[in-house]
Amino acid sequence: MNGTSYLEQYARAILSGKITAGRRIKQQMRHLLDKIEHPEKYEPYIFDPAVADHHIEFIERFCKQSQGRRGEPLTLELFQKARLEAIFGFVDKNTGYRQYNEVLIIEGRKNGKTTETAAIELDMLLNDGAGAPEIYNIATRLEQAKKGFVECWNMQRNSTAIRKLVRKRQNDLFCAVNLGFIKPLAADTNGLDGLNAQMVVIDELAAIKNRDIYDLMKQSMGAGTRPQPLLFCISTNGFVRGGIFDDQYKYACNILDGKAENVHFLSFIYELDDREEWTDPAAWIKANPGLGTIKKVSFLRECVQKAKDDPAFLPTVLVKDFNFPENRSSAWLQWQHIHNDFEADLEKLHLRYGVGGFDAADSVDLNAAVALGMIPGDPHIYARAMFWLPEDVLAAQTTDGNRRERDEAPYLLWERQGLLRSYPGSKVDKHVFLDWFRELRDDDDFYIIYIAYDPWHIDDTLLREFKQEFGERCMIPVRQGSLTLSAPMKELKADLAAGRIVHNNNPVLQMCLTNTEVLADTNGNIKPIKGIDLTQRIDGTIALICAYIALINHYDDLQAVI
Repeated sequence: MNGTSYLEQYARAILSGKITAGRRIKQQMRHLLDKIEHPEKYEPYIFDPAVADHHIEFIERFCKQSQGRRGEPLTLELFQKARLEAIFGFVDKNTGYRQYNEVLIIEGRKNGKTTETAAIELDMLLNDGAGAPEIYNIATRLEQAKKGFVECWNMQRNSTAIRKLVRKRQNDLFCAVNLGFIKPLAADTNGLDGLNAQMVVIDELAAIKNRDIYDLMKQSMGAGTRPQPLLFCISTNGFVRGGIFDDQYKYACNILDGKAENVHFLSFIYELDDREEWTDPAAWIKANPGLGTIKKVSFLRECVQKAKDDPAFLPTVLVKDFNFPENRSSAWLQWQHIHNDFEADLEKLHLRYGVGGFDAADSVDLNAAVALGMIPGDPHIYARAMFWLPEDVLAAQTTDGNRRERDEAPYLLWERQGLLRSYPGSKVDKHVFLDWFRELRDDDDFYIIYIAYDPWHIDDTLLREFKQEFGERCMIPVRQGSLTLSAPMKELKADLAAGRIVHNNNPVLQMCLTNTEVLADTNGNIKPIKGIDLTQRIDGTIALICAYIALINHYDDLQAVI
């Protein structure tokens, strides 16, 4: 290494521009280099590259290639060595234990993450000094968890030295010397609460649709007896929006931006800084640190060209090669339309008048209501939303031990956060909509003057009650066909793309917008649909469209009273 650590070499190359990098990697390298150069600011943690290089040397000496040049030594690239030095090299000077117990790595596909992760797992099994280390590959389904495990197994079979110490049993790789093992586990496996993990690997975090499994792993490591466990998450971006990946990504960015503090959390986010950079070969390395060495430039060039020729392939390239958030190619909206960086304190704005819309489920599904308000001189449209599920639906997961929530969405978390409400029994009474709009009026002084709804789901009795409460002319029936919905949907999409709709990134509403696809007729008129996966809820989208129709149909009336 000739006196200068790999981390310092990499950080200085990044910050000098010798290696092209995105903003998030520059932020992290600047921070890590400052920790090395000014350790007094970060007491009691110091940088000890010898500790880290102990792990690097093990990997390069004993871990062998299982693909391509099978059996040859695994040679790590500079960016990989720098990351390993950051993960293992910062230690508490009093105890010698690692500073970082959670790592998030986001990088484009084909940058060697599966091979690198398998090598780290074997290193943690044999070379971390832990007694009976338990190492788990975790995924939503066992088939996914086995992918990383199989790579460890293949690497073990190609290394004579490791094969002498580690043997394959029916469900794990076992080391008789220290009684440790590597094992794949799925979200629905019994006994996840009782783990005492030395390392947990979540490969492709973006594929996990709810955060329950992540929370369990995080809590089990904190509650165990391990002095320096490691939660290792590595992933490309994905098409699942509003899940644990987006939460962890936002958390990592908040730490880098100084908005949050966690001295035990370390992230490496390789991504484009701007969506349009996908056509610029000079920017490709920002999301692909192994470009030209591990990942072939020709492969990426072919993918980019296909995306230019076939727009349906573009979302895949943006997400998987450049880590830019997107939805499926068939989705109504792009993620950049759904996510709005502008958020507002609705209590301080004090919305006085607005319009509403709601979507009532047939039976046990998600129910949604949206209220839209404006204030004088402000072009933004501010959205408030509420959702309901039957109490029996939410309780079912707790009672039957199923860790995969209904629709694979974190409804229980959203209920705790006040974003969703449960209704006693097995069905939601449609009076919840009436009660919520009353609540906005009576508790928040927010008067809803028009309410749009799908007449298919509302009986005459409830309709009379709405009119008695909010006025004879307040209710606006909206038929759910393309002739009625097409023009408003196109206008709403334009307002969402312009950032005019401020919904404070409500995760339930975002989930519904993300799930929404469109069906077009021969005249180009569109209407919202769920697509192939009927568990993908779009009720919030329907409620928003209804409210938006009320807004555009009675815009002058609203402007007159605000």
